[in-house]
Amino acid sequence: MVGIGRREFIAGPTNAAMWPLAARAQQGVRRIGYLSVFDENDALANAGFSAFTRALAGLGWIDGRNVRIVHRQTGGDINRMRA
Repeated sequence: MVGIGRREFIAGPTNAAMWPLAARAQQGVRRIGYLSVFDENDALANAGFSAFTRALAGLGWIDGRNVRIVHRQTGGDINRMRA
């Protein structure tokens, strides 16, 4: 009669209990694209972006923790916006 040993018996339920944690850890980080038509040195545009990130943080979305915010500026150049 072939049976399982004590280590295999204990490791089975332990590994099964860890599967949900591993699946949660492998979920991708969500990305948000923020495209601004202003120059990167524009104070009003930077204030708008700061307000945007604060509003997201108020909803629980923290850049670098559970969301990645990609911020791009075009400097008023329509060709950069299309790209």
